[in-house]
Amino acid sequence: MNGDHPEDNLLIAHAFGRPEATASVMVGLDGDAGVWKVTDPSGESELRVGWPGAPISERAEIRREVVVLYKAACEKLGVEPREEEAPAQGAPHGGHPHAAGAMHGAAAAHGGGHPGGNPHAGGRPAGAPHGQPEDDGKFSTAIRGATWGDHSDSEATRDDYIALVAQHYYLYVALEEAAAAIVADPRFAQIHPEALIRVPALEADLEFFYGADWREKISAVPATEAYAARIREIAAEGWVPGLIAHHYTRYLGDLSGGQMIAKAVARQHGLEKQGVEFYDFSALGGIPEFKNMYRATLDVLGESLDEAEQQRVIDEVRTSYRFNADTFGDLSRAAKARG
Repeated sequence: MNGDHPEDNLLIAHAFGRPEATASVMVGLDGDAGVWKVTDPSGESELRVGWPGAPISERAEIRREVVVLYKAACEKLGVEPREEEAPAQGAPHGGHPHAAGAMHGAAAAHGGGHPGGNPHAGGRPAGAPHGQPEDDGKFSTAIRGATWGDHSDSEATRDDYIALVAQHYYLYVALEEAAAAIVADPRFAQIHPEALIRVPALEADLEFFYGADWREKISAVPATEAYAARIREIAAEGWVPGLIAHHYTRYLGDLSGGQMIAKAVARQHGLEKQGVEFYDFSALGGIPEFKNMYRATLDVLGESLDEAEQQRVIDEVRTSYRFNADTFGDLSRAAKARG
């Protein structure tokens, strides 16, 4: 907050009780409010501003609430919010300080490159609360905006990252089994080329980290089991747009913030190709071109759906993010139990 957009601190101070403030720095927070040290003509004092969604308990919720405060301050002061795309990644609200901030780069799906701010591991790339994507009437934009503000930054140890790779394995097995069953559907075929498939890369990464007997050493946390079960449930129902909601959330994130995640992980933990093969999409060709095609395909899909079905798809994207948050929580509890 202080490093990325310090001007937002002053904006919040002006809107929430210190209209003559000349300086403002965020100095603390708790589950109910943020605390700023504010300088105005009367001197220095603390300003406590309640979180709109209080009480909060997860790290990712802090970022979300700061964004909401920023937007509320803009509205109070008649200031136009920044017209920038939402920050990465990932992940999804409900993140935590232990598990890598990227069950996903999923967050990255929403901004063409956003979730730059939720690397699986290590220092966060420059980023800050940004304005919600401007509504241009496109279905792809509606989906992107559905989870805006639900992403988080976090740092991760090597063990955190490896634990997350294992959860990805169970999730992508379910997703790619479902995708294989509908790949001939014209609404889906174009956005699921063979080069997108991730399970073989995840298997290679897990063998690198755990050895040849890696299958005996990993297990899915309850939230990942529920996440995979939801994907299989949709597949059994034959609800193609619902599968696309999960497909979009995962793969567009991998292709956006996930690329920054891979660089951060490799740099922090001394990895080259091995260990981060999951994020290698070189066989796909041009990533920006693929993402543009994907969003155009979403827009065409949206035109074929009535308003209720569009909303159902958007709700399923949100469901994906909730599962993501729950997975973070399970990983965090597991890490704490290990000491």
